[in-house]
Amino acid sequence: MAPILPNLPVASLSPCSEIDEKRPVILVTSAPAWNAVQDSLTGLPVGTRLEPCEATLATWDGLLATVKDSSAQVVYSVGGGLTADAAKYFASRLDLPLVMLPTALSVDAFLTCSSGIRQDGCVHYIPTKAAESLVLDLEMLSKAPAWIRSAGITDVLSIATGCWDWKFAQERGQNPSGMDLIPWVYEAAQAILHGSMDCAEAAGRGDQPGLKCLYDCLAMEVQLCNQIGHARPEEGSEHYFAYCAEQYTGPGWPHGELVGPGILRMAERQGQDIQLYEAALKACNIHLDRIPPEVVRQTISRLPDYCQRHTLPFGIAHIPEEKI
Repeated sequence: MAPILPNLPVASLSPCSEIDEKRPVILVTSAPAWNAVQDSLTGLPVGTRLEPCEATLATWDGLLATVKDSSAQVVYSVGGGLTADAAKYFASRLDLPLVMLPTALSVDAFLTCSSGIRQDGCVHYIPTKAAESLVLDLEMLSKAPAWIRSAGITDVLSIATGCWDWKFAQERGQNPSGMDLIPWVYEAAQAILHGSMDCAEAAGRGDQPGLKCLYDCLAMEVQLCNQIGHARPEEGSEHYFAYCAEQYTGPGWPHGELVGPGILRMAERQGQDIQLYEAALKACNIHLDRIPPEVVRQTISRLPDYCQRHTLPFGIAHIPEEKI
């Protein structure tokens, strides 16, 4: 089969209150997200409501079994990253169209065509599908809790460390097959990174133009990776830190509160000046000190072995701290 280059969902900048859905709906959501927006979604004829509690295939397949005889004609995702990833899986398995309605710009998962699952102590991405449609209600997003409203900046700021790793691996002949450094892609990613830092303060305040700019950066980051067929420009040691730390914090931690500290820790190890990255994260209200110090120490000490064990693409995290 010839390679397929996925597209982004077709985005509508409109209030969710204008949704007037005629098809029977499978709603994938979380209780906090649904409670926050349900009064604005009176035009959504929900037949089945699913609330995934964790990102495992066993959990998702168990929920899927409850709707296999449903008459639903469309899947709606209302919520954050876990909701989006599960909804992509359900819609793919049921062969139904998918509409994304993010309640916060907390991750880039509502734009991607794969779903992250937890398996054997690491995050694995399985092909699912991109949503056909995306409803971006900027007023609703501006009212999301501050700590999660613009936390998706971590999936753009990770370009800082991901691209460094990509170039570092190329210089050492360590990039996996098909992931060789592409200079113009590297430079394009840097421009997206700079755009995210430029809009961080406005997005963090909940200003609608700032949130739109952050959405643009997320969309361009995702499509850039779609075009080259991998996420090397934006996923590196900072995400590995997050995956490893999650083994000690336990599941359910906000993505930004794991990846954000990972960006700063790994950028320091790479010899980068972290001042601008830290300022952008703080402007977006990312909690950078929630991970207990002992968990940080465990993560850092075990990270090289963790990366080797899970065959993660080469980066600074593969090298023991004492050898840097």
